[in-house]
Amino acid sequence: MIYLKTEEEIELMRQSAQILAKAHAEVAKHVKAGVTTAQLDAIAEAFIRDHGAIPSFKNYSGFPASLCISVNEQVVHGIPGNYTLKDGDIVSIDCGVFKNGFHSDSAYTYAVGEVSQEVKRLLQVTKEALYKGIEQAVEGNRMGDIGFAIQHYVQAHGFSVVRQLVGHGIGRSLHEEPEVPNYGKRGKGIKLKEGMVLAIEPMVNMGKHHIVEEGDGWTIRTADRLFSAHYEHTVVVRKGKAEPLTTFEYIEQIINQNHGETTIH
Repeated sequence: MIYLKTEEEIELMRQSAQILAKAHAEVAKHVKAGVTTAQLDAIAEAFIRDHGAIPSFKNYSGFPASLCISVNEQVVHGIPGNYTLKDGDIVSIDCGVFKNGFHSDSAYTYAVGEVSQEVKRLLQVTKEALYKGIEQAVEGNRMGDIGFAIQHYVQAHGFSVVRQLVGHGIGRSLHEEPEVPNYGKRGKGIKLKEGMVLAIEPMVNMGKHHIVEEGDGWTIRTADRLFSAHYEHTVVVRKGKAEPLTTFEYIEQIINQNHGETTIH
């Protein structure tokens, strides 16, 4: 069952997505060598609760934290803990916020200190692929158009798209129908309708697309242990032009200030 959202519901989701975008920025201030992933998780949870919202991921199917933090070859669903970030790491931070009865979901991958040109390219291509997918999230297109745009862009740059994990519908539940694959064929799949809200989230590997699950039952990593990047927005399907509800604007202000001490209210 795919739930089309009313404009009133989309407005409620937009409020959730704003808190989420600012929670990400609060975390972004602290993404640096010497910080543990558990510390980042605590910062996100405090920010979300201070803004009258609830972390979507905490206790979701038993997940123990507010953030999924996936480092280097970890693709998604990494559990925050005592791992200390170090120069040369990349770290995907995925967060969800529940507010007004609706969820929002977004992810961003950071470079910690200096990383190689090839790793920078992985991050850039993955983020650009997200926006290529979003461009296709318009009424009258099909789901395969989103996946094709992402896959085509990623593979043209020599990287691979994870296939076993997909984006998803989102709303009153964190994961709703339909599934949103990051690969596909143009003109195939369900027809997109205005009011669908999708979490579009390319997961892109430097090496092969194969993944494995770690023993903790959550963490997914690349089978070849090469790096993986992940970016995600919550997006409304519209006529003519898709509307992202989440934004990286606040994160990128922080990154551009090189972790300056500006507080976002």
